[in-house]
Amino acid sequence: MVKRPKPLSVLIERLNKLPGIGERSAQRIAYHILKTPEKDAEKLSRAIMEVKEKVIHCSLCYNLTDQDPCQLCQDPSRDKGTVCVIEEPGDIYSIEKAAGFKGLYHVLMGALSPLDGIGPEQLRIEPLVERVKEGGVKEVIVATNPTLSGEATAMYLLKVLKPLGVKMTRIAHGLPVGGNLEFADEVTLARSFQGRQEL
Repeated sequence: MVKRPKPLSVLIERLNKLPGIGERSAQRIAYHILKTPEKDAEKLSRAIMEVKEKVIHCSLCYNLTDQDPCQLCQDPSRDKGTVCVIEEPGDIYSIEKAAGFKGLYHVLMGALSPLDGIGPEQLRIEPLVERVKEGGVKEVIVATNPTLSGEATAMYLLKVLKPLGVKMTRIAHGLPVGGNLEFADEVTLARSFQGRQEL
């Protein structure tokens, strides 16, 4: 059996570790990279390194940013009294595309999942509690994914935040159960925000 050159095998192996990339896709991408001009391959390599070096988490909301605080937290037109709690930074872009929310965000960096060893300590829940305790936050909209771990996270947030006197709402379930915000269309997301209910 003919073996691939080692650098090609290593590239395929690395690409295969990316989410959503199976071995066949990894092979196609690797062969495509081989065919591209060296200049383009260098640009791709630089872009990967630059994102690792320059992209950080906002110290206020934990969004991905290249400036701290992020552009949303600095925007004076945003409603600072309303905070939307989401699981991952990518969820912000889905919500922003729907153009129905004008408040601020708080990224938990995941959802509660005891079976996977993810408890409240592994998430950015404590900074959210501190944010609410500081005052100024009137409503917390829980926009975790409509999955078991997303629902468990929403119930936990209700338990720790409601006693602080803040209004707690959950986005309406216009999203399919088991789905993710990242893949929802703008209309569904906009309706989910309009139909949110107090917890």
